[in-house]
Amino acid sequence: MRILLAEDEKELSNALVAILKHNNYSIDNVYNGDDALKYATTGKYDIIVLDIMMPGLSGIEALKEMRKQGVSAPILLLTAKCELEDKIEGLDAGADDYLTKPFAMSELLARLRAMTRRATDYAPSELTFGDLTLNRRNFQLSTEHGSVRLPSKEFQIIEYLMANPNMLISTEKFMKKIWGFDTDTEINVVWVYISYLRRKLTSIKSNVAIQAARGVGYCLIYDDDVQEA
Repeated sequence: MRILLAEDEKELSNALVAILKHNNYSIDNVYNGDDALKYATTGKYDIIVLDIMMPGLSGIEALKEMRKQGVSAPILLLTAKCELEDKIEGLDAGADDYLTKPFAMSELLARLRAMTRRATDYAPSELTFGDLTLNRRNFQLSTEHGSVRLPSKEFQIIEYLMANPNMLISTEKFMKKIWGFDTDTEINVVWVYISYLRRKLTSIKSNVAIQAARGVGYCLIYDDDVQEA
């Protein structure tokens, strides 16, 4: 699950990033409305969290422009303002929810879970390919021979592959979607997680495999003449 966080209070932003990562979210964090708009319109996020009072574009202005440019991700507004008019303005601008500062981290996490459930109401809770089934709710990857529960990064990679079977996905796309724009992580981390997933596919005796196009990316295929990388 990938989140864009736009919060100009850096101490709060750092705290939120730490807690969200601990709860298996992938985070891109920015500190002003202009960057929030740029990231939201060039990346793909499951949820966007916007502070209203930010330098550059305000959260409301950024929100309106995101919706105008076709960003459909659920958006949660954070603000110190608590007047009814402010809430109405935010919701009318296209926000899905509203959280007033100060807030408990447990409430923020609950709001994010609720928004995620609403966003996936129209998406299947399971993905299938070959004999492989991925349960999006409990992170279980299974075949008739067994199942494994995947850590966050492995889940996100196999979900991306299963949503696009037989399609070559570049290593750069994995990095951008899962680790974010500003990550300092080396690109070979993708190969490391692909290796973990291959072992798990073998352990549950799947007829599906991850094929590599050397130096380009990876593709999920039926297990015939798979070339390792």
